[in-house]
Amino acid sequence: MKSLYDFNYDEMGEMALAHGWKKFRGHQIFQWLYRKRVASIDEMSDLSLETRRVLSENYELTDLELRDKQVSSDGTTKYLFALKDGSLIESVLMQFDYGKSICVTSQVGCNMACAFCASGLTKKKRDLTSGEMVSQVLYVQRDLDAQKERLSHIVVMGTGEPFDNYDHVMNFLRTVNHDRGLGIGARHITISTCGVVPRIYDFSKEHTQYNLAISLHAPSNELRNQLMPINKAYPLEELMQAIRYYTSENNRRLTFEYILLKGVNDGMKQVNELAKLLKGLNAYVNLIPYNAVDENGFLGVKYEEAMVFYDALMKRGIRCTIRKEHGADIDAACGQLRVKHLRKEDA
Repeated sequence: MKSLYDFNYDEMGEMALAHGWKKFRGHQIFQWLYRKRVASIDEMSDLSLETRRVLSENYELTDLELRDKQVSSDGTTKYLFALKDGSLIESVLMQFDYGKSICVTSQVGCNMACAFCASGLTKKKRDLTSGEMVSQVLYVQRDLDAQKERLSHIVVMGTGEPFDNYDHVMNFLRTVNHDRGLGIGARHITISTCGVVPRIYDFSKEHTQYNLAISLHAPSNELRNQLMPINKAYPLEELMQAIRYYTSENNRRLTFEYILLKGVNDGMKQVNELAKLLKGLNAYVNLIPYNAVDENGFLGVKYEEAMVFYDALMKRGIRCTIRKEHGADIDAACGQLRVKHLRKEDA
C-alpha cells in the first residue's frame, strides 16, 4: 500500500483529483501531515468520514518502529528505526549553534564499500522510498515538538549513497522544502555524494538551491581507489569535470568532505595534491574527525594533527574548516548502531 508521505505537494493534489475530489482536498491532507503532523488518517478531522475511509483503504502513513535511541552528552541523538519490512535504518539529530540538523538515511545498507565506513559493512538491501525518508524527519520533529523546538537543517548523509537513489531523494526534498510541508529552506538542505558522476550532471540541471557536498577523502586516484571503490568507475578527472559543470550551471559553493585517517591521507603530500586539485573552485574543505570502526582498522588524528593539515591547506589558498565532533560517547560512526544490532540478531 502506498504511503501518503510518498506524495509531494503537487502529486497530492493530483491524487485528490484521481479520486474525484477537488484538488484542494489534497492540499488539506498535505497540511494535516506536515503542519499538524497527525499520526493517523482518522485524526484528519475536517475530512468527511467517507473521505477518510477511502484514504485508509488505499493509503497508509509510513510507520517507523523505534528500536534504539542513544543520547550523547553533547545532545547528539541517534535513532535506530525498523521499517515495515523489518529493515533497520539510522537517523541522527545534531545540535549546532545555528540550529538543529537531522542526518537522513537514503538506503538500507550501502554498495559503495568505502574502506573506512561502517555503512559499507552491510551491502545495500534496497532503496528507501521518499515516504520512508520523510518519516525519519517527522519522527524526530515530533520529538522536538514536545520541547517546542524545530528542525532547521537537513543533511542527506546517512547510510547509503543518495545519488544511487536519485528520484526518491529528490521527491523527499520537494516535500520537506515545500512551504506547506515542513518548510525547511533549500539552503539549509545538503546532499552528499561520493561521486556518482551521471547524477551530478542531473542534479546540476535541477537548478535548485540545495547544497552539494562531495565525499572526497583522497586527492589522488591511487589513494582514492584504495579507499573508495567508486573512484574506479568515476576517477577524479571525470568527477572534477562534473563538478566544474555543476558550478558553471549553479554558481553555488561546494563542500568537499575529507575524513582525516592517520597515516593514510593526512600528510603534506596529500595537502599539496588537494590544493592543486581544488585550485580555482568556489569551494571549501570540511575536515572531519574519524569515528573509528573496529572492523576497518583505521585511526583518526588528534586535534593538533588536524590543525597542522588545516593550516597547511589555508596557506595554499584552500578554505577549510574542522568539523566539530558529535556523539563521541555513543555509536557515532554512520551505520555503527545498525551493524551492532544486526550482529545481536544474528548471534
